[in-house]
Amino acid sequence: MRFAVLGAAGQLGRDLCPRLPGEVIPLGRDRADLVDPALLRSTLTNLRPDVFVNCAAYNFVDQAESEPEAAFAVNAWGVRTLATICRDLNCVLAHFSTDYVFGLDAGRRTPYRETDVPGPVSVYGVSKLAGEYFVRAICPRHFVLRTCGLYGVWGSGGKGGNFVETMLRVAAQGKPVRVVNDQFCTPSYTVDVATAAAGLLSTERYGLYHLTNSGSCSWHEFAAAIFEQAGIQADLTPIPSTGYPTPARRPAYSVLSTTAYQSLGLPSLRPWREALAAYLLERRSPIV
Repeated sequence: MRFAVLGAAGQLGRDLCPRLPGEVIPLGRDRADLVDPALLRSTLTNLRPDVFVNCAAYNFVDQAESEPEAAFAVNAWGVRTLATICRDLNCVLAHFSTDYVFGLDAGRRTPYRETDVPGPVSVYGVSKLAGEYFVRAICPRHFVLRTCGLYGVWGSGGKGGNFVETMLRVAAQGKPVRVVNDQFCTPSYTVDVATAAAGLLSTERYGLYHLTNSGSCSWHEFAAAIFEQAGIQADLTPIPSTGYPTPARRPAYSVLSTTAYQSLGLPSLRPWREALAAYLLERRSPIV
């Protein structure tokens, strides 16, 4: 089986590529750009992959509020083009999305299932939801994979690091750390998400799935666990979201249920605390 992976150099793509069962062709924007339809079609037509995996996105959540056209160009219109090309080539399309398609129900305290109605509260979330709808409407053989709170050893190149690395860096500088305690999600290790995705893509059970580690926590609880497991004494204080205003609203609760994935009999993703421990161990090993 031949896989083409867009966004292969990102933190999720770098962990996904070596876990896919077959020939893997990593792609960057020089060969497949979501805002260049002609280049995208030419590359896919020449490669003829069995499965095209899209790990690429415009993911500058706050910046999207002031430049919605850029967010929609990549996350919505570019994905629409991609879905059309994959349909024309009879190619399976696997597209990664986000927990940020939820958030409108601020009083929510039970994990979102795939059948729950989305309600994004940011431009970024709306653009990602639009991309989901295009994939599901246009490309018959598709996987839409929502995930949440990603962190991996390769960091997020365009955004510079991830939450774990940010916490460790700030603490190492001796600065006080203030983290919101009223936003809840499931931090997810890219190794675990990539492993689960690779297994899912080996099936023909197309559709919408949530892929995250298990359990949930506030961002403050996640920060506290990072410092505890790393053996760091940090000046950590919980604050409400109002104490850390941002241009884009964040979901107060965006924990995702992985029931649909689990119903296939595939291995469950481990609890987020275990995944964090594995990440901290991996980051101490040299990257090759």
